[in-house]
Amino acid sequence: MKKLPFERPIIKKLNVGISNKFGLKTELEPITHIDNVSVSELIKEHGSPLFVISESTVRRTVQEARRAFETRYPKVQFAWSYKTNYLDAVCRIFHQEGSWAEVVSRYEYDKALSNGVEGAKIIFNGPDKTAEDLKIASENNSLIHIDHFDELYTLIEIAGKLKKKPRVAIRVNMDTGVHPQWDRFGFNFENGEAWEAITKIMSSGKLEFVGLHTHIGTFMLTASAYEKAAGKLASLAVDFKKTYGKNVSYIDMGGGFASHNTLKGAYLTGKDTAPSFDEYAEAITNALTNSKLDPDNMPLLILETGRALIDEAGYLLGTVIANKKLSDGRHSTIVNFGVNILFTAFWYEHQINPEKEYSQSSETTVMYGPLCMNIDQIRDSIQLPPLKKDDNIIVSSVGAYNMTQWMQFITLRPRVVLIDVSGGVHVIRKNETNKDITALESVPGHLAKI
Repeated sequence: MKKLPFERPIIKKLNVGISNKFGLKTELEPITHIDNVSVSELIKEHGSPLFVISESTVRRTVQEARRAFETRYPKVQFAWSYKTNYLDAVCRIFHQEGSWAEVVSRYEYDKALSNGVEGAKIIFNGPDKTAEDLKIASENNSLIHIDHFDELYTLIEIAGKLKKKPRVAIRVNMDTGVHPQWDRFGFNFENGEAWEAITKIMSSGKLEFVGLHTHIGTFMLTASAYEKAAGKLASLAVDFKKTYGKNVSYIDMGGGFASHNTLKGAYLTGKDTAPSFDEYAEAITNALTNSKLDPDNMPLLILETGRALIDEAGYLLGTVIANKKLSDGRHSTIVNFGVNILFTAFWYEHQINPEKEYSQSSETTVMYGPLCMNIDQIRDSIQLPPLKKDDNIIVSSVGAYNMTQWMQFITLRPRVVLIDVSGGVHVIRKNETNKDITALESVPGHLAKI
């Protein structure tokens, strides 16, 4: 007879919560495999903690997003948001699926070029473009989205020395009914600043004005805000046509679509609250097709969504270090990954599952990382089975921002693997070593000996 694993007894206070017609479920289903690859084998081969990216999930998600928009609008182009996850392997999946590159720094711009993206298919956003950045982007025929007047004046000066007109758009911020309003970036619609920027561009005679861009916020849970934004950009395009007799080539709606993660403090889960791609697409395309834009010359619709296309494709595998009772009687579990590599734990209640089968018993647990910092808290309250030291756990939906905002702090950054569509496992970023970190340091001669 097979010996069952020991599970320590638990005395648990029962709290009656709000139930739905299906009742309340507290037990967690184990995740033993990702894309038919064993979690325990992944950890055995590549170590713990370990980031895992599912290529099939990335491709399936971007194809679903394209379907939602392309069935509603005649000309659609996605541009992969490099800041969301700029690991080369991830970026190249999106480029294979037809996405351009959207970047917000020279570092990301050079990364896009090295990934084989031609300059004309790179959108350069952001408020911090140096004169050299603007010159390189202009020479490569990239789309430059102007963020402020100082950048505009610099670009006009640079353009006077070039043999070609840089292709430019302006970023527009506006009131969409969502507060706080994102007005830090771009030119305001309501106070006339956006139109003033357009007139300065046109009067200079040195720039080719081709598009309008907005990015109204992040993790937007209301699709109607995009409808208002698209309507206002369409009205700017119509006014531009009336004044200058030209059509804008494109309207770029930016990103900000929500993933299925659950925000901290949310009453319902992210899967219940996040709009679908169809809802976002319906809102945006309806505003454009119902506007006064010329139906025979509709602008290209560009979308820069990042988080919603990659979050669900990412997993973080980790291991339990220890269990403790806190002074107030709560149970806590310490795991071997912290907020330094799971940055999104600050605003998401990530789904966390055990890797092994357990009974249906569970208890309220605080989950901490290994850092000697009190802020290193992965979940402040989660129902978990009685995990033991060396048990493995899986954190889901971590593909966005964690591999760009992570930091080397107390612990080194771990390995990242990609599971391809055939189930093959590839290391796409090696785990860091002390040598990687200290390679950039130098020690003055008088400190050579201690």
